[in-house]
Amino acid sequence: MKKSDFHYDLPEELIAQEPLAERSASRLLVVPPAPAAFADRQVRDLPGLLQPGDLLVFNDTRVIPARLFGHKATGGRVEILIERLLGEDRARAQLGVSKSPKAGARIALDAGGEAEVLDRDGEFYVLQFHLGGPLEPWLAEAGRLPLPPYIHRQPEAADRVRYQTVFARETGAVAAPTAGLHFDEALLARLRERGVEVGYVTLHVGAGTFQPVRVEDIDQHVMHSERLHVDAPLVEQVRRTRAAGGRVVAVGTTVVRALESALQDGELQPFAGETRIFITPGYRIRSIDAMVTNFHLPESTLLMMVSAFAGRERIFAAYRHAIEQRYRFFSYGDAMLLWSGDSGVGIGDS
Repeated sequence: MKKSDFHYDLPEELIAQEPLAERSASRLLVVPPAPAAFADRQVRDLPGLLQPGDLLVFNDTRVIPARLFGHKATGGRVEILIERLLGEDRARAQLGVSKSPKAGARIALDAGGEAEVLDRDGEFYVLQFHLGGPLEPWLAEAGRLPLPPYIHRQPEAADRVRYQTVFARETGAVAAPTAGLHFDEALLARLRERGVEVGYVTLHVGAGTFQPVRVEDIDQHVMHSERLHVDAPLVEQVRRTRAAGGRVVAVGTTVVRALESALQDGELQPFAGETRIFITPGYRIRSIDAMVTNFHLPESTLLMMVSAFAGRERIFAAYRHAIEQRYRFFSYGDAMLLWSGDSGVGIGDS
């Protein structure tokens, strides 16, 4: 397929620039299998859309305040976006700079200390930080939250809370698993009261998630790598859910990416490592029955993934409906609940 097959026109004013005051107040477009009609609901309605014995799987990664600013010895300004931590004082990062620095170059950081360029790693640089202490706690104080490029404002103090899920615990992402942003403690409690189980995977969302597909033939696209961990307790939760006739519902495309990467011969297995999996139409997603997901950018790999799950025509019909109904798009926007054709969902469930 072609990149242009995944283009759609979005009015600029539908790109959410701020989160809602209440996480679970976001709208939820329910997309059952065709020909059932779409339903306009809210995220807080989710307990009534699921059944006792279903399993919601979340990504528990925690976002690093990964954006820094500084200047080269020549005075040129440098923007640093850390892609991942490589130890106590090293990181792999993207550099926004007028001229690529060579190994040995030093960047004086606005927040104090220096970053030394050690090596080039494709589009990234390996940096050694000279801070007088470990990098991670220093970033927590001095780094800026890396809001996505389509949010046209500077991060505020409130974003430190709202651009983080309430269950974030494993530090390592540079972008939030945004479908999880809709869940608050009250909603999680209601889901448990309903008899819905909750499980977690960890996938550290990298800076590559914002990289556009630059080739028209999507088969030629080189997918970015991300670290993930699917542990044995989660695998057992999925096994028990399936055995009892329950449904597995991924909260976000990052969860789908993690679970599909952990499949071996069609069976979910514990897995820790890197993934470059690229899910496009024609790929059969086998690890889940439904997906809660935000609305994704035109021509993005994430839009290609949800099209693989629910069908491109169905997804584009849902996006047209969302635009007509003035849903809010992207990271701080509204959400969808997508059901697969063999999930067992009926009209009464939606």
